[in-house]
Amino acid sequence: MVTTPAGLPDSIEDLRALVLLQHDQLAEQATKHQEETTKHEQTIGEYGEEISQLREYIRLLKSQHFGSRSERTAPDQMGLFNEAEALCQEVGSEAKGEDEDEDSEMEVPAHTRRKRGGRKPLPDYLPREEVLHDIPEDEKVCGNDPGHALTRIGEEKLEQLVFVPATAKVLVHIRPKYACSSCKDGITVAPPPVQPIPKSFASASLLAQIVTSKYVDALPLHRQAKIFERIGVDLSRNTMASWVIRMGELVSPLTDRFLDEIQANSFVQCDETPFQVLKEDGKLATSSSYLWALRGGGLERPLLYYEYDPSRSGEVPKRLLRDFKGFLQTDGYEGYAALGKEPGIVHVGCFAHARRKFDEALRGQKNSRKSKKSKPGAKVSLARQGLEQINKLYKIERSYGDAKPEERLALRREKLAPKLAILRAWTLASKDRVPPKSLAGKAIGYLDSQWPKLERVLDDGRLPLDTNAVERAIRPFVIGRRNWMFADTPKGAVASARLYSLVETAKANGLEPWAYLAKIFEALPAATTAGDIEALLPWHIELPDVAERVASR
Repeated sequence: MVTTPAGLPDSIEDLRALVLLQHDQLAEQATKHQEETTKHEQTIGEYGEEISQLREYIRLLKSQHFGSRSERTAPDQMGLFNEAEALCQEVGSEAKGEDEDEDSEMEVPAHTRRKRGGRKPLPDYLPREEVLHDIPEDEKVCGNDPGHALTRIGEEKLEQLVFVPATAKVLVHIRPKYACSSCKDGITVAPPPVQPIPKSFASASLLAQIVTSKYVDALPLHRQAKIFERIGVDLSRNTMASWVIRMGELVSPLTDRFLDEIQANSFVQCDETPFQVLKEDGKLATSSSYLWALRGGGLERPLLYYEYDPSRSGEVPKRLLRDFKGFLQTDGYEGYAALGKEPGIVHVGCFAHARRKFDEALRGQKNSRKSKKSKPGAKVSLARQGLEQINKLYKIERSYGDAKPEERLALRREKLAPKLAILRAWTLASKDRVPPKSLAGKAIGYLDSQWPKLERVLDDGRLPLDTNAVERAIRPFVIGRRNWMFADTPKGAVASARLYSLVETAKANGLEPWAYLAKIFEALPAATTAGDIEALLPWHIELPDVAERVASR
């Protein structure tokens, strides 16, 4: 007799049903377990990718902190890759052969040793003071025969540069008073000379020195006070700060003229940098405001205009360039996007910022500096390729750097356009080869998103490949900011922006900043018409050179 364990069905059909039920339950559990395993594996993969990205950023930060800040690439720093040409061959590019020829041919000049030129002579215009070092009279006889006197046959000269510390003098303005001794009715006296700051002992030259020291030499006012103290002049930081603000107010008609001239031109570059202002309504002392910089005015007459604003909003450049029509060149900051869509404005991109993304991606890779024999990963390979191809654009651009705009445009369309086509094809083919959130992926994504603006360098020969000119103009402010750290009030920030406009415009036009400031500080108090302001633009003003200034002392 067949028996069944307790709890099991007696019939075959019921037993089969129970087995099928258990099978379905096990299958359901297995499916759920597989789903959970897949989910965990996906999460682990996401964590792994995030860890990889964080490690990239850590390596990048270490490279930026401890390594070289320069983005310049040495010719032998990295190997050449032919993947870009191969990819472009697939899309029908015919430029591969040209690239191979360019990369394979190398002219090595014969080795010659450069002759050292020695030290440069001291300038002729510097005053000379001669000091005679002669032998005693009793030694001016022949050692063989005391009866023979020595004859002077020449001399040896050694020139040394003597530094005379800064000195100050007091200019006393005397205005004689006249009156009639008989009538005794009224006094006649010459009008007082027009001064940058009425009833102040600050001359135009002193104010120019203070402003130049702060905004050109990055000397904060408290250090300048110590320097004046060493020559016996008691000049407090607060006094100089008030003078700087007054000078900012004085030069506003001239800097406004700068902005008008920039808006009237058809090409401008724009950039911005953080600027901390302590006492600002509605903002914490630790929050950032911004200094905006415009560079325009044309190639022959460059103008720099700076403006302080609490906001980084795109409304700021829209306000500054409300009457501008032409080419606007910026980095990829989205605050410029709305302005770039305004009627009459053509937005141009910056290859230097695209190149910087690939440089950062390469710095962030673990094996970016390994031997060429080791096989690089996809991120390293793509970062190097992108960097190398943008370097080729700059190499071509340098070959006709002195050409006029019309000639440069023709050469670009002949030589640069094929390389741009190669770079574009490589970008499209590389977009999906690395994670988009990796440094290499972000670099490729940035290049892809900026491409419509980047390729506009083929539209006008005046357009440079990058915004380095306006970045160089904003760099002195960044360096100075490390010394004086912040502005105390918005008035000080506004004054700083205006005075930076003057000194950087002077430098861009080849003028010595102190001489230019001294001239305009002297002339602006008497300027009453638009023609008077126009005469103070850098290309209208005549300044003495260094030799003339030395001779006048």
